[in-house]
Amino acid sequence: MATTTRTTRAVSALTSAETAFELLTCKPAPLVFDARPVPGLPDATMPLDALRKLLVFERYDSDTTNELWRQLARHAREWGPAWVVGAIGVALPALTHLAAKISRGYARHADDVDSEVLAGFLHALRTTDLAPPRLWLRLCWAAWRAGAAVVKADDGEELPLDLSTGSRLPQMPYGHPDLLLGRAVAAGLIPADAAEVISATRFGDALIEHLAAERGVTASVLRMRRRRAERVVAAAVTRGDLSGAARSPSRREAAVAA
Repeated sequence: MATTTRTTRAVSALTSAETAFELLTCKPAPLVFDARPVPGLPDATMPLDALRKLLVFERYDSDTTNELWRQLARHAREWGPAWVVGAIGVALPALTHLAAKISRGYARHADDVDSEVLAGFLHALRTTDLAPPRLWLRLCWAAWRAGAAVVKADDGEELPLDLSTGSRLPQMPYGHPDLLLGRAVAAGLIPADAAEVISATRFGDALIEHLAAERGVTASVLRMRRRRAERVVAAAVTRGDLSGAARSPSRREAAVAA
């Protein structure tokens, strides 16, 4: 019997990338990463599949993660296609997780989401400024935004043309949370950094402790900021403010979200 679950779907961009990565890391000559210049990683060289397994099962601080992805991005930019495939392969567990979250409830768009998540990550890998902090988070954020754009067309249904709308309540903006956050930022209700924290911690794999350390604040302070921003977004959703065009925030809303 046919099924539409992600685990049994036909080949997609992400599964094709995984196949290419497996070929790249198979014996007798797997592509090898020199981890010695990266603080916090083992002082050794290792095949990229071993590096990926290490990253899946171990937690590393932001300094280690940033330097690792600076190295991988430089290799992808300077050392040819094999390292592009290798860098994507190392990121695939996270990219697959992001794609699954985005396409939940949008099964017919799952293949397109996979393609756009991969394309968004690849574009960021090739073009993102490697110097600023939070490189890994910025790469994932780019992939997330690209994938979320696929389901944007399904975010909220328009009323039929023959239906009277004179006394109808505003259409609630049901859809992917990233789209709501983007609208809230565009409307000036919350700052972009708050939206990034909400998305990365609520819908991604980022730990708020890591983000707090990168911002130079305590985790409790960042949680409080996130909670304030979430309350502003929740209130805007209840009022129907995020179901249409962006509006200018009130002075009180801007102060609460700051």
